[in-house]
Amino acid sequence: MRLLERMRKEWFLIGIVLAIAGAKLEPSIGVNGGPLKPEITVSYIAVATIFFNSGLSLNTEAADSRLHASPCVFCSDINQGSWWK
Repeated sequence: MRLLERMRKEWFLIGIVLAIAGAKLEPSIGVNGGPLKPEITVSYIAVATIFFNSGLSLNTEAADSRLHASPCVFCSDINQGSWWK
């Protein structure tokens, strides 16, 4: 029972070790053009997931305090964009 509790507590570390061992045993899965398509998954999906996860962890108070500036930035961007026409 003690080992099972320890594994539940350290699940992330165990997962990392298993992923590294799997990559050592079968490296052809993660190469460019392989089944995981790292050129797409790492470049776009992983980065988007990291930013999405970071956004979920923001306090709503911090987000609400920044919302009042967004219309000003949006309007100034449109106004500056028309300067060059």
